[in-house]
Amino acid sequence: MSALPPALTETLRSRFEDRFSIAQALREQHGRGESHHTPEIPDAVVFAETTEEVADLVRLCAAENVPVIAYGAGTSLEGHLTAVRGGISIDLSRMSEILRVSAEDLDCTVQAGATREQLNAHLRDQGLFFPIDPGANASLGGMASTRASGTNAVRYGTMRENVLSLAVVLPTGQVIRTGGRARKSSAGYDLTRLFVGSEGTLGIITEVTVRLYGIPDTISAALCSFESVEQAVNAAIAVVQLGIPVARMELMDRGLIKAVNAYSNLALKIEDTLAFEFHGSPAGVQEQVEMVAAIVEDHGGKDFEWANAPEERNRLWKARHNAFYAVVSQRPNAKGWSSDVCVPVSQLSGCIVKTRELLQGCTVPAAILGHVGDGNYHVVFAVDPTNPREIEEVAAINKKMVEYAISVGGTSTGEHGVGTGKIAYLRHEHGDAVDLMAVIKHAIDPKGIMNPGKILPG
Repeated sequence: MSALPPALTETLRSRFEDRFSIAQALREQHGRGESHHTPEIPDAVVFAETTEEVADLVRLCAAENVPVIAYGAGTSLEGHLTAVRGGISIDLSRMSEILRVSAEDLDCTVQAGATREQLNAHLRDQGLFFPIDPGANASLGGMASTRASGTNAVRYGTMRENVLSLAVVLPTGQVIRTGGRARKSSAGYDLTRLFVGSEGTLGIITEVTVRLYGIPDTISAALCSFESVEQAVNAAIAVVQLGIPVARMELMDRGLIKAVNAYSNLALKIEDTLAFEFHGSPAGVQEQVEMVAAIVEDHGGKDFEWANAPEERNRLWKARHNAFYAVVSQRPNAKGWSSDVCVPVSQLSGCIVKTRELLQGCTVPAAILGHVGDGNYHVVFAVDPTNPREIEEVAAINKKMVEYAISVGGTSTGEHGVGTGKIAYLRHEHGDAVDLMAVIKHAIDPKGIMNPGKILPG
């Protein structure tokens, strides 16, 4: 039964008709993401189709102090979608239009519900692509909200570097645009960066303008196996420190390779592995390949396996993107718990060695993977969410990983965001700067209706 004020319920039902629902199954779907976090369901779900509808919804909810939670593709991993105070889940999935593409300026504007795969399918015939590729087929609005990245971040950066401007509905229902399409500006506060990564706690992103890139003339991919994770990580660090512009450089430990083989019907050698992709001109790619091959050989790498045909490369990277689901699939009814620390590249080897020590004796299936080119790595656990002992065991490992990463100058989350899952570490990482974050939150959202209970404690 919905706990919304009756007058608000009737208003929403009248305005949105069959796009307003208090059905239990739909509310449950909108109260959880992809991970182990306990679902907390909203009081109702509304499917919005325009920025003006989102603004209208927010104004109505603000008048009644009813929380609002933006919902895109439902792929978040840190409890971003849980309705800790009930309220309205505003589903933006129907706002999926690609509004404008400028091949000359290498940018485009999309509605927040458009997904990265949808955008790249639209761009392909124009010889363009959008490189930010988190594992799931996430929405662009959700990716901006969590400051997402992915396997291409070592070459192309994250959403922070690739979002030019946003349309945002504020907690009052006012709509603002945070910038223009110029590649740089010194005019005023950088509001785009304020909302990128704010996880819906300051406003709801409804349009995103992003940078685009030309599809490279030559793309080549390779796998290289190692006898240990340490060798693989040290090879990756050497590639970064020499400034070789690899597009992708991904670590997959042998546990992950085994899971990926089973899940994606592959036959990769079950060893600790680095996967590379090189973008550029034929001569440039050849030079990158030769330099990387020499480095990995010096660090014990062996058995370079090439995947140059597009279908081979796509199969490899699709398998890598499905790594989370591959690990979780090892157990019936399991849920995924994915850690998400990021450290200075020079500290990466020590952190992963420490992580391997923490995993010794772990009773839960787990695998290490990461975007080692930028110091970001994960451990994916397949946990039984109904088993308190398992949850406690993994929480203890995760806590030690995060604390160690912060102690060497790293962060508790490199790309998944804070949500509810990383709130406890925010002050450890940022100290008194958390108080300034709280001031900003209160100034923009004094009623606390925008995705409450996320990022900030209390």
